[in-house]
Amino acid sequence: MISRRAALALPFLATPAFAQGPARVVVVGGGFAGATAARALRRADPAIAVTLIETNPVYTACPGSNEVIAGLRDLAEQRFGYQRLAAQGITVIHATVTAIDAASRTIRLDSDAAPVPYDRMVLCSGVDLIWGAIPGYDEQAASAMPHAWKAGAQTLLLRSQLEAMPDGGLVVISAPANPYRCPPGPYERASLISAYLRAQKPRAKLLLLDAKDVFSKQKLFQAAWQRLYPGTLTWVSQSEGGTVTSVDPKAMTVSTDFETYKADVACIIPPQRAGRVAQIAGVADRTGWCPVSPITFESRLVPNIHVIGDAIIAGAMPKSAFAANAQAKTCAIAIADLLQERTPASPRLLNTCYSLAAPRDGFSVAGVYQPVNGVLTEIPGSGGMSPVDAPDSVRAKEAEYGAAWFGAITHETFG
Repeated sequence: MISRRAALALPFLATPAFAQGPARVVVVGGGFAGATAARALRRADPAIAVTLIETNPVYTACPGSNEVIAGLRDLAEQRFGYQRLAAQGITVIHATVTAIDAASRTIRLDSDAAPVPYDRMVLCSGVDLIWGAIPGYDEQAASAMPHAWKAGAQTLLLRSQLEAMPDGGLVVISAPANPYRCPPGPYERASLISAYLRAQKPRAKLLLLDAKDVFSKQKLFQAAWQRLYPGTLTWVSQSEGGTVTSVDPKAMTVSTDFETYKADVACIIPPQRAGRVAQIAGVADRTGWCPVSPITFESRLVPNIHVIGDAIIAGAMPKSAFAANAQAKTCAIAIADLLQERTPASPRLLNTCYSLAAPRDGFSVAGVYQPVNGVLTEIPGSGGMSPVDAPDSVRAKEAEYGAAWFGAITHETFG
């Protein structure tokens, strides 16, 4: 038990007295962060009444969606329901959050249901795209120039556009400045689309315009591009004029400070911020992202709301499905401790990320993170990347490991 003086010294640590009955923890958002958090809370303390609020009855996973775009897998393999969570005693509500009252600790929904009370909330908002951040790129423009950064209809749209594109056409992809969801995602997408072009439209070209000079797994990707896609894939860095300054979806043009490109297919990945419900809850700061404690993931702005996943300011830890999974488990244990007035332990969190450069050519990066001076920091020497000069047999094995990782994490998350 912590003393009253200790509780006052730790912002947001002490929890006011509960209503009669079990402690109520509500998880908002049912992706890799939210669904994992709900199940982890049940394991951490079966006495906690856990509710999951998620708008959609079926979740469509982003990891693996680049393979769908390249015609390597079906979108149905990306879709998961919540029946197993409900079977474990988690109350699942499919509705959209319209308001959060932090003072009364209640959540209002877009249905006629009564407000949902909570003692603590785990908010997993994911990301929203910032429409208009690139002049000319709004929601309507995305129907001509898909972002495909939220898996589903946009994924299939980009795939169909590639299939319809004439041989000899130009694909333009724009990658945003940091931070954004899935740092290596644009480069894997460029790689797999290039593999598709080589096989199906060998005279076509791909241009990757980048708003930065340095990116995740850069040496691995660039070595693969030189080996697999010479003459097909061209990367233009920020310092070389890669930042997209405007688009024209009617003319299908993408402009930078130095040149305007006429695209047959354009995939525009705009800047991002924490999702809408994070803005509603007041847990996002001026950066658009959510500052949290790296030990409990409790918001630094609103007490009793914990934020995990892509929406948070996570220091060195990237925005990935594996990171969200690790944060969810850590957060669940911390909440169980807080509800019992125990001081949560300082955690260590693992992230591993697999990428494909071609259908049987994979590589990975891993890291372990811990709180240092209020920020998640990578432990020196704890991780590493695949070797740049690995033989084809190793690359093929890593592609298999990536597929196995996807099967394991989705099974653990959704059952």
